[in-house]
Amino acid sequence: MPQPATRARRTGPPGYSETLPRQPESAATARRLLRTACAVWGLDALAEDGALIVSELVANAVRHARRECIRVAIDRPGAERVRVGVAELARARPVEREAHDNEEGGRGLRLVPALAADWGTDERRWGKIVWADLEGRG
Repeated sequence: MPQPATRARRTGPPGYSETLPRQPESAATARRLLRTACAVWGLDALAEDGALIVSELVANAVRHARRECIRVAIDRPGAERVRVGVAELARARPVEREAHDNEEGGRGLRLVPALAADWGTDERRWGKIVWADLEGRG
């Protein structure tokens, strides 16, 4: 009997991802995706902070990305850890800035490090992925 050309390999829990239009309304879809992943993984306690984080990452991508779409990915790198990532075709790193009292925007990225266990930017040849890790308390 011939051997199969590919072999199954262990990849860990499945992730959730979706390509979305670069529009403010995409934040609602990203929040639903995050809440679904947390519910499936039994990590509902991370869902609300995760929803705020993914909203801010999407809003930043909508404002600064160069193409018409962004990619949102929700992964589970550990038993009590969820990673939220937003990929975009722009290389400029996100910058936390000080907003003045009369400004509507400019405060969002300050929420990310306040709510996340860790966060950062991974540069790619085509752009970047801005990510944040949420961690459960087991």
